[in-house]
Amino acid sequence: MSKQLKARLDRAFGLTRDLFAHMEEQSLQLDLGGLPSNRIAGQVWCIVGARESFAEAIQAGKWQGFACSLTKPGEKRAVLEALNSSQAALDAIDFTQLSEEQNEIALNLLEHEIQHHGQLIRYVYANKLGFPQSWSERYTVANPKSRLYNRHG
Repeated sequence: MSKQLKARLDRAFGLTRDLFAHMEEQSLQLDLGGLPSNRIAGQVWCIVGARESFAEAIQAGKWQGFACSLTKPGEKRAVLEALNSSQAALDAIDFTQLSEEQNEIALNLLEHEIQHHGQLIRYVYANKLGFPQSWSERYTVANPKSRLYNRHG
């Protein structure tokens, strides 16, 4: 299970990185216009903070509290660096040696990351931003210039 769990986390993290690498910096300031929502920058701040906090929890075997090192979620360079460093923190953990409690914490992290993918799909559609190829393949989402977009968007 631990090997599969790590592979799923790596895939989810790769998709998150692909989306933010694909996105223009000014898009980080967008929200779901007219609906109660935070900005895309707030979404990535939560993703990074969860990765960092869950990594600490996995190592400790229990929740240690939430903290996020991403102080500039509106700057693309800072976002990409934080996504990379938060993934590196998880890469340093030996997933083959996790206890049942640590596995449960890691599963919660995976659920959290994927939940944000669903939210981010709504942000991309609402703002007609478009998806990287990896998202189109994984989630069968359509891009604004695609004839399929009007069926999805």
